[in-house]
Amino acid sequence: MFSFKRVVYTGRVIVPQCASLSVNNFSACQFLPSPKRHSPYSSVDSERYSSLVKSVMSSKVSSQTPETLKAEDEHIFGPVVREQTPSSEPKTFHPFLQHKDTLETGGDSRGPPVRIPLNRGQGGASVPSVTRILQQTLSPDQIFYLDRWKRRMIEKLGEEGFEQYSQALFRQGKLFHSAVEDALTSGGALKRKKEYTPEVRGYLESISHTLEDMSEVKAIESAVQHQKLNYIGIADCVARYRGVLCVIDWKTSEKPKPFLSNTFDNPIQVAAYAGALNSDANYKYQVENGLIVVAYKDGSPAHAHRLKSELMLEYWNTWLTRLEYYNEKRANGALTEKR
Repeated sequence: MFSFKRVVYTGRVIVPQCASLSVNNFSACQFLPSPKRHSPYSSVDSERYSSLVKSVMSSKVSSQTPETLKAEDEHIFGPVVREQTPSSEPKTFHPFLQHKDTLETGGDSRGPPVRIPLNRGQGGASVPSVTRILQQTLSPDQIFYLDRWKRRMIEKLGEEGFEQYSQALFRQGKLFHSAVEDALTSGGALKRKKEYTPEVRGYLESISHTLEDMSEVKAIESAVQHQKLNYIGIADCVARYRGVLCVIDWKTSEKPKPFLSNTFDNPIQVAAYAGALNSDANYKYQVENGLIVVAYKDGSPAHAHRLKSELMLEYWNTWLTRLEYYNEKRANGALTEKR
């Protein structure tokens, strides 16, 4: 017969404790589940926390709603002023390509690449650049992260140090573009490393394999203007990349940017340059593809992000939306100072 002294509740399972459970040398205790390990929650005051959970879950604790919280915040801190953001689609469509008959041939490939200077004379100063338009139409999130980065850099370097850092980046960019231009006009061959300044050697090593895939350079650091949409820009390069004619934008980075999404507004910029080039009478050909080349300071292989024609059309529509938003802000006197 089985005889039990008591039953102990451990918090998880009920384990019968026996004094003698053997019948003909058979013990039932060895088949009973062994007690679980001691739980660190066994010492918790369950009654106290049960009351806490009930109070949190109860609808009678607080009658506040998102609307009342917003009203309370506005009473304490004042109303939240949110900047209007552009719609996702442009109000007026403008064609990306102007003359499809010159699309396949890419125009006359003979002669050196053109370099049309940016002319702001005769009222040209009032024509906004692609860079300015994009800066003035950043989303609230983009502005937030840009300002936060700037504040952190100033905290780290100081006002004067940050200014020097910004100037060094600008100088480095000019040296890099100049070196790339030199390589492209000499058949894509880079000079020996020692002939370049230390500031750009790593970047040039980074793009060396990309230059090998380029041919038929048509334009370098050349101005483009869309007369109808009234904006200007300077395209870094127009050339064939692996046989496909592209508007090419050179970027430098100290951090890897392996995905197109890492390049932020750069695809919009490339689409804007291509759209302007396609409408500019100075260019006798059309371009429907783009390329963003991100070069790295440590010399690691550059990432070449291709923008095929379908993707370029998507970014062209995004550009038209940003351009409309800029013109609205301009008409309302809502443009801000240069960041």
